[in-house]
Amino acid sequence: MRNSIRIVALTTCASVFGVVAAQAQSPMQYWHDEWARQQRASVQQDGYPYYQPRGWSADDSYGYAEPGATDPRQQRRGPMPQVHVSNPDFYEYKPDALKTVSLGTICAPKPVAAVPQASPAAETTGAAVADQPAAAPAPDTSTFAQACASAATASVRVLPEVATALTAWYGAHPQFVWSDGNTVSAKALAAAATLAASDKVGLVPADYRVDMPALDGLDDAARQAALVRFDMALSAKTLTYVLDATRGRVDPDRISGYHDLPRKKVDLDAAMAAMAQQPDVAQWLEQRNPDNAQFRALVAELGRLRAAAPQQSVNLSDNIHIAPGRVDLHLGDVLTAIGAAAPALKQTYAKVFANTDVDIYEGDAVAAVKAFQRDRHLKPDGVIGRDTIAALTKHEDNAGKIAKLEIALEELRWLPRRFGDRYVFLNEPAFEVTYFNGTAKPLTMRAVVGRPDAQTYFFVDRIKDIEYNPYWNVPRSIVVNEMLPKLYRDGAYLNDRGYQVLNQRGREIASNSVDWAAFARNTTSVDVRQPPGRSNALGLVKIEFPNKHAIYMHDTNEKAFFTRDMRALSHGCVRLQHPKEMAAALLGKDVGYVAKRIGEGENASERVVGDIPVYLAYFTAWPDQNGAIHYYNDIYARDAHTKTAIEKTEAMRKGS
Repeated sequence: MRNSIRIVALTTCASVFGVVAAQAQSPMQYWHDEWARQQRASVQQDGYPYYQPRGWSADDSYGYAEPGATDPRQQRRGPMPQVHVSNPDFYEYKPDALKTVSLGTICAPKPVAAVPQASPAAETTGAAVADQPAAAPAPDTSTFAQACASAATASVRVLPEVATALTAWYGAHPQFVWSDGNTVSAKALAAAATLAASDKVGLVPADYRVDMPALDGLDDAARQAALVRFDMALSAKTLTYVLDATRGRVDPDRISGYHDLPRKKVDLDAAMAAMAQQPDVAQWLEQRNPDNAQFRALVAELGRLRAAAPQQSVNLSDNIHIAPGRVDLHLGDVLTAIGAAAPALKQTYAKVFANTDVDIYEGDAVAAVKAFQRDRHLKPDGVIGRDTIAALTKHEDNAGKIAKLEIALEELRWLPRRFGDRYVFLNEPAFEVTYFNGTAKPLTMRAVVGRPDAQTYFFVDRIKDIEYNPYWNVPRSIVVNEMLPKLYRDGAYLNDRGYQVLNQRGREIASNSVDWAAFARNTTSVDVRQPPGRSNALGLVKIEFPNKHAIYMHDTNEKAFFTRDMRALSHGCVRLQHPKEMAAALLGKDVGYVAKRIGEGENASERVVGDIPVYLAYFTAWPDQNGAIHYYNDIYARDAHTKTAIEKTEAMRKGS
């Protein structure tokens, strides 16, 4: 009877398996055979250890026997167990539920406490709070208490955190925040205007809508009861805005197992205190949003696209082919389409797009086309052919771009509101890594990220070490999913290809001494690693930021991958186009220093000095270093899941 076991993977990592296909062979078969060939060749080239198959001694389960000995465990035990180590998956998103709280509960008197001061450095509410004004004389609370009693049966539907903050604040400070007990204050009008304009920063004004109270013709008691209801409602909506602007509307870790972004803690007690005292509450609310250049660029692009005129459809023949210097009647249509698809180019090449009624393809027109090709990650040869036409006819319209911008603004709130002066940023859909170091010119390079079935996670960590001539510790998922069939047929498979197998004492043992069926079932444990060398999957240098996902950045022997447009090809780790340059920049050294350390041939690590965050992020709309927004394919289909989470959140909030 065949055993069927499914194990959820806790780690993923990059490797070189499963990327080369050949006729009459599976990709894995071809690559394993090619790997073995390279291993044998490396013996003569650099003395890299190649392990010939050797026997195993039953008298020494932790070492090798003399050649020719037999392995009693190699006898068949039945069919190979059907085991698969699964990668994380997407979840059925469950939005934050709302809670109905009566004003009578919120207004219940509690011991009066001193007004808490919001810390100027508090990250919890998203931005530094302005200096607080001097404490005002204690207000007369009798009017407020009477108004609360009159409106006690009214209620609000709010997030649980908001309910707790409202109850704590009004119970300890029974006083109007947004009125004087007679009319709505100017502060309230300013706050309501900020909430109504929240779509400018990618939020939904309906989530924060508060109707102004109708006060005309009411007697004093009815007027004050209406103002209490308004006070509670506006406090509830402003606190909801503080939460959303600071941490986002959805919890990313409920979207998928690939998200590892613990939700920010937001001090709503301090926020309520700040709003009660702030003379410019509108500015204070706006400052809850992320404070970085990327956020401002995304917001500006969102405003520009919403104000733009509707786009006209592009109709270009797939057979258009225009080389520089040629005359073609379609050229004007192509240039017009480029101007519509890439408005930023219209500023750089104003003369080209001011008059597209041309048919001679030369000069600045060629330069403009090359710029468009670079922007779309095409070969910038200036030849207008199938790829360029496809990029024009299949480019996203403004509605699609706006949707990506709104999702990007939500995702940006999951990250720290400031990235810092010195940090590494990977945008997975862009296949690009950049190191920022204050005012120095950023270091940018291409990257290879995880395949769609082995995605690179979305998380934040800290750079720790540079490892020279690294070992590759093969993840269990790769051993079980990809190596097990070979091992079950040939227990010496790993040794034949230069891998080392270590027992739980860290001692090297023969590959064919392991009960790989038991390993697959997770009833025995060994470590598999590939020693340093030219054929090592991690190349010559590794950049570590220890995390529970076992993801890191590293060198690779598969340099040709960096010439591809679609570079989601690894098992989850990040391969760098120029790893030596990145390592040198992080260490504050030159590339020659890193090359020298590698040339020593020893496996060694060096600690990176200082605090350097690394952001492994996922944005299908993201600005370049000049602030121009680029749009990328949703390679992992995460935007669709995030959109669903936002829609479910909005549906939950309707009627609140």
